[in-house]
Order: sequence, then structure tokens, then C-alpha cells
Amino acid sequence: MLKSDRWIRKMSREHEMINPFSEKQVREGVISYGLSSYGYDLRVADEFKIFTNVNSTIVDPKHFDEKSFVTMQTDICLIPPNSFALARSVEYFKIPRSVLTICVGKSTYARCGIIVNVTPFEPEWEGFVTLEISNTTPLPARIYANEGLCQILFFESDEMCETSYADRKGKYQSQQGIVLPKL
Repeated sequence: MLKSDRWIRKMSREHEMINPFSEKQVREGVISYGLSSYGYDLRVADEFKIFTNVNSTIVDPKHFDEKSFVTMQTDICLIPPNSFALARSVEYFKIPRSVLTICVGKSTYARCGIIVNVTPFEPEWEGFVTLEISNTTPLPARIYANEGLCQILFFESDEMCETSYADRKGKYQSQQGIVLPKL
């Protein structure tokens, strides 16, 4: 069942599900972030890995070449046309055992041709979220650090899962920064 703002607030207060947690949606002068009716709009931090084709590298998840990107710390990230960047969330998440999340992009960025891709947060996963931000346009695109980037929707099962992400000792458990592909 999709969870409401009341449930998200309770879980964040009592179990530190989202930290830091913004109890209301912040909108004035920024791309909105914080608690919404049925989700939470997370913020993108000021750390980015912007992909480049300077070395004509092939993107290969089994043999990832770190020379494929430029690392930057900035308040405004420019993503080249038809390219993408990795970033991380400002918020640290601790997902309960009976919960799965889905991430969707925010309409403000979607209307500019920016797509955000994040895999579901599995039961008992925790960490900063590694975000993939794609610029589908033929123009450079701006991403604003410390502002909203995407919305997390929380779904709770009526029963606990048999094996959680923590039980499996998932390779992205407790990630701290922008985490590159792992085998």
C-alpha cells in the first residue's frame, strides 16, 4: 500500500528513515523538496560525476573506467547535451524491512528533458542514494545542488519479506558517496 505523509513523518521521527528530514515541502525560490502528500522529494548534493567522452571510453558495468567522468563539487552542475551525471542525495535513508520505494522524477526537470533514474530502495537498504541524471536534450542542462531532484514513493507490504537487502549483504549497503557500478 502507498504510504501517506503521516506515515512518512512518523517513520522519519521514530526510526530515522530519512535524515535530514524536512517536515514540509520547501518551495520558495528553489525546486521543491521535502515531505509531500504521498512521498518525499529528495535533494541532490553538491557532488557530481559528469560523464565525458574525452577518452572514447566504453561504459561497461563489469569494467568501469573512472576516466569516463569528471568529478566536481559545485552548486550548479552543467550536464552536457545527450549525456548524464551521477550524484548523491543530501538525505540518508534507512528503509524498514516491510517497505520498498520507487523513485520518480520531478515535473520541473522532466519538462526540461532531464530524466532521473534510481533503482528501488529494497527492504532494509540504507545509505545515501546514488542518482543518475540524464540530459536527453541537445543543449546543456543545469542541475541545482541542495534542491529537489526526484520524489520517493513508499510502499509497505502487509507482511515482512523473507530476505532483506541487509540479510543478503547487498553490495550497495550503507553507501556514503557517489558509488560506481560494482560486480
